Amino acid sequence: MTPTMFQFAPSAYVPLGLAFFGLGTGYLIFGPQELFGYPDKSEASEITNGWWGFWMPGMLQFLCGTYILVGLTWFNVFGTAGKATPLYAAGIETTVFGIHWLAMGLSRMRGASIVPNGYMAVAFFLVSLLGLIVFDAAGDMPVTLLFAGLMAVYFFEFFYCFDLAMPFSKKALGLVHILTGLLLMYLTFGIVLNLSLGWHVYI
Repeated sequence: MTPTMFQFAPSAYVPLGLAFFGLGTGYLIFGPQELFGYPDKSEASEITNGWWGFWMPGMLQFLCGTYILVGLTWFNVFGTAGKATPLYAAGIETTVFGIHWLAMGLSRMRGASIVPNGYMAVAFFLVSLLGLIVFDAAGDMPVTLLFAGLMAVYFFEFFYCFDLAMPFSKKALGLVHILTGLLLMYLTFGIVLNLSLGWHVYI
């Protein structure tokens, strides 16, 4: 018997807007609390922050990354099979960041220690550097800048989790969360307006 073959049409509709918006929301929730100290850290606020972290940066990035990787590897709708594409890096990055945030959200809701997250920050600093290298080589400056922001996040997170250089490291972490969150909102607007209305926002 001849196996049935399916051929899907190429698509420009990569769901990166989900990942940008989800991560940006998480950063804009966490950042002001770290920078301004409001609301106070409490069991109630940690449950709320953890719940948002699980669903927005966590689930939205995980869904986006899985969608991209399946589209690239199984259905070949986002590029030519076997050809170099920065979307592969985008799929890897959003998947691992999504799982990272799922874990972070759950641990925050349960009041777990943040100290081991200092070691996690080393790995995610490096994977952010990987994203910066790929998108800089691809000539995508806004996304390169995003990964520079992510590197700054994990740089300061390392010091914050180990209670080093406090309170500077906490406030610096809050500031880079806010700035990177605003850049993520710009990228969300850009990709949605470009794909929905045919605009040419620089992303």
